[in-house]
Amino acid sequence: MKAIVYDRPTEWSLAEIPTPEPGPGEVLLRVLVAGVCGTDLHIHEGEFGPTYPLTPGHEVVGEVAALGAGVAGLPTGTRVAFDNTASCGRCIECRRARPAFCRHLIAQGVNAPGGFAEFVVTDANRCFAVDDLAPEVAVFAEPTACVVHGLDMLELKSGSDVLLIGAGPTGLLLTQLLANSGANTLTVAAPTAAKLERAARAGADHTVQIERGADLTAQLLEGTGGEGYDVVIDATGAIPVLEHAIPLTRTGGTVFVYGMAAEQAKLGILPYEVFRRELTIKGSFAQQFSFDRALKALRSGRVDTTGMITHSFGLDQYADALAAVADSSSIKTVIVPGSAS
Repeated sequence: MKAIVYDRPTEWSLAEIPTPEPGPGEVLLRVLVAGVCGTDLHIHEGEFGPTYPLTPGHEVVGEVAALGAGVAGLPTGTRVAFDNTASCGRCIECRRARPAFCRHLIAQGVNAPGGFAEFVVTDANRCFAVDDLAPEVAVFAEPTACVVHGLDMLELKSGSDVLLIGAGPTGLLLTQLLANSGANTLTVAAPTAAKLERAARAGADHTVQIERGADLTAQLLEGTGGEGYDVVIDATGAIPVLEHAIPLTRTGGTVFVYGMAAEQAKLGILPYEVFRRELTIKGSFAQQFSFDRALKALRSGRVDTTGMITHSFGLDQYADALAAVADSSSIKTVIVPGSAS
């Protein structure tokens, strides 16, 4: 089969490798569509703990092509999305109900073969049947699950005034779920007018077009009468954006770091400001116990992904796919292994 294979950071090829065979409890999936996200850009650079050789791709929808021994309930031909992480269930983090921090975590697309390939093997018990969803919708299951977990971590208080910075795919998913999670007002700020228009349709009460590299504080405080927001969410991972988060947060408020910054990036904060104003700083990593709820949101239409896929590529256009993710004009990029360039 054909697959994207990295031998080291930034060094990859479209290789012909043996098609894997499913072991006991596993299924072989023919990959229908795989999402490309900002995390894949970090993995491309050697961040996020990749293990080589590596086939990336962690947002995957496939069709069951073969069953390993002991698999029942997933007949061949079933369309599935799958949770790309497998925890051991025994280490101290697993026993504390934090499987994403498992000491022995298997994360397909990071330290195990992922979905930027024609076929991928995964555990049957991590598959969710999605025959009722189009592949282009089901591919949002994993990023939506991450957003659902993020809202679990945020524990948003009803009536909060929320500022969300970033209107990429994650920002638009966050917008839709935040708008239905008890926020009093939701303001979305981003540099691209077209994305802000989507955010407004997705439920944002206010949108603000900001300029990259500009001082955002005065512009964004204006809408709060200078008081700041109860919650400021960064969905960009950009340090120049995060530097504005504390000044934009009102006393007693929460800064929520959702976007993924570079591993070695550093953010300067004033501890006295956190102390004096009783601020809370939170983060959210991946997804935990949220895949099924994400699929419910997609099925109900609570999360509407219509028109969010703006770029689609074959495996032989992988370089173009990475470039599209890095381009601020794009929203969601996918790879369709069976498509021709």
